[in-house]
Amino acid sequence: MSCNPSCDVIDIGSRLELMVDDFLIEKLKGQASLRLQAPIPREVSLRHDAPWEGNICGYHTIFQDGDIYRMYYRGWHTDAISRDKGHDAVVCYAESPDGVTWTKPNLGLHRFGRCRNTNILWTGVGTHNFVPFKDSNPSCRPNQRFKAVGGTSEEGGLFAFQSADGIHWSLMTETPIITQGAFDSQNLVFWDEVRGEYRAYVREFAEGVRGITTCTSPDFLNWTQPRWLKYPGAANEHLYTNQVLPCPRAPHIFLGFPARFRGDRGDIVEGLFMSSRDGETFHRWGEAFIRPGLNAERWGNRCNYIWWGLVDTDSNLPGAPRELSLYTNESYYSETCAVTRRFTCRMDGFVSLNAPMKGGEMLTKPLIFTGKTLVLNLSTSAAGCVRVGVTDQSGKPFKGFSLDHCPEIFGDDIERVISWKNGSDLSRVAGKPVRLRFDMRDADLYSLRFR
Repeated sequence: MSCNPSCDVIDIGSRLELMVDDFLIEKLKGQASLRLQAPIPREVSLRHDAPWEGNICGYHTIFQDGDIYRMYYRGWHTDAISRDKGHDAVVCYAESPDGVTWTKPNLGLHRFGRCRNTNILWTGVGTHNFVPFKDSNPSCRPNQRFKAVGGTSEEGGLFAFQSADGIHWSLMTETPIITQGAFDSQNLVFWDEVRGEYRAYVREFAEGVRGITTCTSPDFLNWTQPRWLKYPGAANEHLYTNQVLPCPRAPHIFLGFPARFRGDRGDIVEGLFMSSRDGETFHRWGEAFIRPGLNAERWGNRCNYIWWGLVDTDSNLPGAPRELSLYTNESYYSETCAVTRRFTCRMDGFVSLNAPMKGGEMLTKPLIFTGKTLVLNLSTSAAGCVRVGVTDQSGKPFKGFSLDHCPEIFGDDIERVISWKNGSDLSRVAGKPVRLRFDMRDADLYSLRFR
């Protein structure tokens, strides 16, 4: 496969690179293509059946904090016919030791009617869409280890909250910190450790279409002017949520799981997938990442949102590596209560470079790496295989590292160290521009790195 010798060289060092876009790809040949994967539905995590919860519980946030998995969500109920709200919205809390089995602890902070034993942790401003995160900023004060935003346009915008333990919360300021936006969604903020700044993603409207803006801050309190996200080649359609976060194993990449809203089809929703290298321009897939599926309760009004958070959990397959869990909703606006369900995907398993049995090839752009071994996250069938060749910038194979020197690789591994006939040590070409050439049959490549 011929190559362009004048192509810019990409220095990837030893960082993990996912196949979520064409960032590394110079050419594809045969039937090789990028393929969007589909998460697997698992068990129901929570039924929101407490009197202060109900059928419009939503805007869940999930993250891991040491040995505890934390979940925050809005508790709210409405009459399924009249849409009359039974009570004001409250912020509820659940936790888990493993991300699978969840409990609603009695916090003893807020009573509901005569009930003292509730899992309510906040009432008042911001309860419509209270979205917390654990602040990984190394300069974060101990009493602000957890932060949150919440608020609506009627309340004036997004307010800032702080907590030392993730349970006891207080306002950081009496006025909102972000005031430009529509806000009637799950707006969110996180610390971007790669770029050293806070990033916010906020609901806004453009000519009647729900969209997403972003802004940044050095201190969580003072923010830049919002900028619209861009999606080259994607359709202009309602995006109800954004669910943007740094990729767990490759934080230089932003992932997003926005909800596509179809008001013309009974207000149904489905989760999409998108990714970005700069936090503003996203490659957004038109195909659904999570379809409503065969579960009728997921085809209702505003069901099938993907909530904010990716956590790693044990696989239910004996001996299998840990996987990623994400959480979605069903039974929204039902006559009973909303339900949260867990889905899983393999590590890095959002998009793959795929080739069918007829075969396909991929040639990378020129790369500079550090390390001495190539590590792949890959999967093949029993009859499929992957082979890898290493060439110089012009496409000439390095001695001992051509495709012909690479035995057929087959199996299913998150971290497979690649070996050629003379071994796996690539240190003699580290620091030099190289290209990787992949020859694949009935196989998927999810990510690569040098180590």
